Amino acid sequence: MAAELVEAMNMVKSFRVSDLQTLLASMGRSKSGLKQDLVGRALRLVQTEYSPELLKNVRQLYESRFPKTSGWLAARRPEGVPVAYSSLSSSPTATSQGADYLNGISKQITTPAAEVKLVPLPFYQTLETLLQPTELIAQNNEKLQDSQCIFELTPNQADQIRNATELRPGIRSIQVVLRICYTDSIGVQEDQYPPNIAVKVNQSYCHVPGYYPSNKPGVEPRRPCRPVNITPWLHLSSVTNRVTVTWGNFGKRYSVAVYLVRVFTAADLFSQLKLCSVESAERCRERIQDKLRFDPESEIATTGLRVSLICPLVKMRLGVPCRVLTCAHLQCFDAVFFLQMNEKKPTWTCPVCDKPAPFELLTIDGLLAEILKETSEDIEEIEYLTDGSWQPISDEKERDRERERSNTPDYPVVDICIPEANGHSPAHSSTSLTGKSGSGSVAGGTGGPGAPGGGAVVDLTLDSSSEEEGAGAGGDSEDTEDSADSPAPKRGRYNYDKDLVTAY
Repeated sequence: MAAELVEAMNMVKSFRVSDLQTLLASMGRSKSGLKQDLVGRALRLVQTEYSPELLKNVRQLYESRFPKTSGWLAARRPEGVPVAYSSLSSSPTATSQGADYLNGISKQITTPAAEVKLVPLPFYQTLETLLQPTELIAQNNEKLQDSQCIFELTPNQADQIRNATELRPGIRSIQVVLRICYTDSIGVQEDQYPPNIAVKVNQSYCHVPGYYPSNKPGVEPRRPCRPVNITPWLHLSSVTNRVTVTWGNFGKRYSVAVYLVRVFTAADLFSQLKLCSVESAERCRERIQDKLRFDPESEIATTGLRVSLICPLVKMRLGVPCRVLTCAHLQCFDAVFFLQMNEKKPTWTCPVCDKPAPFELLTIDGLLAEILKETSEDIEEIEYLTDGSWQPISDEKERDRERERSNTPDYPVVDICIPEANGHSPAHSSTSLTGKSGSGSVAGGTGGPGAPGGGAVVDLTLDSSSEEEGAGAGGDSEDTEDSADSPAPKRGRYNYDKDLVTAY
């Protein structure tokens, strides 16, 4: 069933707007909104209300558009490429295992009345179901409960595990994992650990992922709920394996399941993404034109959209630009870094808008990939235009725009600290270059024999009364200088000896 679900979701992602509207209308859903809204609505419809009638409608719409292909996966996924989401249905070997001992009570392995479906995980491909989702039942009123289950591996399953390649030392690509979720038959359930969880396999405790520390004050550490790898503690033979789950009984209902899975790495998912989810440059241009199309109801006409070539995750230039189909923005993030980060800490959240970014909705932007090849490393931003074309935005262009906005003229710099030929330096006062003083008037005259060049001399320390006295005694200047009874030199306003400076 899960394989058919994935196939239906892949078909929906290839639908046009008219196909999406037809599908949503046939199931009584709203058909208004942009294409990304319709795609998200249709995918949620397929996930939550999967039925033979819905699958039939999806197939009919798909075959009406692609009549020459028998199925979406055959048309788009090459042979030999593993599907990340395989069937979660019980295998023949699992259903004929005999009895399990959940909570210490022997009973046949049967599907619970309220069937629980766990969400498919991108990094895990389910090969076989060893134990169907079965509820953990409290035996008494104690807050800490122990529940047990047993299963056996067939020789073929044991050989698969034994001969599997190692992803890293001690970690094999084929694993037996334990998954725990809420007991809820509505929709698909994400992994959820009960409080005080501990897992013991064949009398040995195995590792359960711990808490992520939080850097924000007042925020509690978060625990990643992911499958628990119990492979290293199993008997790879026909000997029965016993699993004991210790959990806190605080009113919530939980179910446990055991699967044989193939584990993918970020590199494996990236290879699948390149093979199956690349949006062509032509389709990207159509998307840009749709966004920039003139809207008569809008008061502001958008003539361009800027997109950064720097990844918001690592602040480096994009390598493989990636987006989410249901996101409204054109900004991309780097696919390799995004997959690597989710391999270590799975959040599957768009780093641009913080909306959900599941793997099945990721797509590589073919147009931006071409732009990255054509532009140099110093170009960090581009602008999309209304006709679907683009232009780079350089730093020089930004500086020109800032200069135009400021409209500030550039003036030459004048150095007033260069000494003149007469040996005097410019006055260390607030006197301007025009010879005006801030406190007194300026007296001008021709230079004496000791003033080469005949430049005019200005006494900046004289006030109006001193000028008149100096003008009246002009003829006796030599007698005054040679007289022994001459008074001490006058001090300036700022307590410095009066000096002669050249007026420029």
